[in-house]
Amino acid sequence: MRSSYPLALLAGVLLQACDAPSQTELIFVDGRAVAPAGDSVLAIANPTLPGVLLFNRLTNKTDTLGIDELVSPTHLQWQGGHLYVSDVRDGRAWIVVFGASGEVEQRIDVDSITAVPHQFAVLPDGRIVLETRDDQLVAFGEDSTSTFALIESSPRTGLLAAVQGGVLHLVPQRTITLYNEMGKIRWRVDWEWADNVFITDISVDSRGRPNLLAGRQGYDGFMVFGFSPSTGEVLRWQEGPNATFSVGAYGDIEPDSSPGLTLAPGN
Repeated sequence: MRSSYPLALLAGVLLQACDAPSQTELIFVDGRAVAPAGDSVLAIANPTLPGVLLFNRLTNKTDTLGIDELVSPTHLQWQGGHLYVSDVRDGRAWIVVFGASGEVEQRIDVDSITAVPHQFAVLPDGRIVLETRDDQLVAFGEDSTSTFALIESSPRTGLLAAVQGGVLHLVPQRTITLYNEMGKIRWRVDWEWADNVFITDISVDSRGRPNLLAGRQGYDGFMVFGFSPSTGEVLRWQEGPNATFSVGAYGDIEPDSSPGLTLAPGN
């Protein structure tokens, strides 16, 4: 793990969007999902350096992870004391696994499995769920591979997130489904949004509540939908001019109102 002077300047920016850590929590920053990495640390893919920004809400300190190990990180998940990060290196898709002290523990080549390198979900037992190239949802581990479901065809890429010990899978313009760890459907909701609405990312906060960041063609701004992890019902939604949002203790969503909020100076 490496401290970086420019990134240390970001503590004030992050606090601006999350000025009451005990009550609010960042869920999206500049359109990037924020991943809870333990009780007090948030992890965000850094757009200016090929690494991950770590923000400690207790100490208000920032660090960077993986600058020398990552090329194009986007999707992040903390699971079982490890940080899983999507990456593309030399045109191939990888998932890089970091240990608690910041060292690379494993590089998993998933290029032969998926055409969507920046969408995955890690189950509590360490299996990784991906969309395959032949429209299946599979969970693979060291010794086994199991099929979750066939995917309805969609003109847009599906999104994945780990929710309540299972996997949330969004097929744009089709369905949103929550599977348990065995691949059984807990609930499935038909997609009923307009064709001009597109989801850009899924964030799951430290309380396990999923939120979808959306845009709309012809609309200058962003929307976040917060919904129940138990039923899939949309409970709250909020819109704002920027793609930075926080969520409160009771699930209320707050947009960032400051112009040009960025993760790093000059970006």
